[in-house]
Amino acid sequence: MFLKKISVLKSEIPAKEKYPFSIPAIRNLNSLDLTSNITFFVGENGSGKSTLLEAIADKCGFHAAGGSRHNQYDVHGAHSDLGDYLRLSWMPKVTNGFFLRAESFYHFATYLDKLEEDPYTRSNYRHYGGKSLLEQSHGESFLSLFLNRFSGQAIYLLDEPEAALSPQRQLTFLRILHDLNKTQQCQFLIATHSPILLGYPHAKIWSFDHGSIKEIDYEQTDHYQITKYFLNNRENMLKELLKD
Repeated sequence: MFLKKISVLKSEIPAKEKYPFSIPAIRNLNSLDLTSNITFFVGENGSGKSTLLEAIADKCGFHAAGGSRHNQYDVHGAHSDLGDYLRLSWMPKVTNGFFLRAESFYHFATYLDKLEEDPYTRSNYRHYGGKSLLEQSHGESFLSLFLNRFSGQAIYLLDEPEAALSPQRQLTFLRILHDLNKTQQCQFLIATHSPILLGYPHAKIWSFDHGSIKEIDYEQTDHYQITKYFLNNRENMLKELLKD
């Protein structure tokens, strides 16, 4: 592990009623201790998990729309309103890593294509499967990133990596995650809605629901409980849900 603790500089917050501190889980956060190489952020849409992950990426020096410290490209709204109020505690500090943001991955892929067109910045796609990410399916491009770009002592911040992955490819990603954790000494912080990814053994899961950030077990997540109930009671649940 490299990143050990995330702290909020409460004394420097100008107005707690304004975004992002209008989000209850963010407003009530003082600090978060990281005790596992694999940490998941879960919660309903708007609960603040992506907001915090984006702010961590900002403090790491990663592009807020996705990328590493070395990627520079323009995307409207690509900034963090929370990053200035965070302190990250490292031991040791690493600068290698990557921020994957599923909703803006197209912009990152387009940026790589522009680099390839310029002989002075040509990347040869060597870190991304040998060809343009835009020439691969969405899921293939994600896996190309995970398999070719991720390695070494680094921290990887992933915002909804399952967005482009089928259930089978999510299982493939779990194997990649396992290999990188065990052999490459990588640390992962992952915001997700996937009950498959959340099942990774011995990971820490932090829930952003109910106005605070609390550690919970896999079986306590809505993702597990709702999915399990639906699979076991599909007909009755749909009958109740879709009744006139």
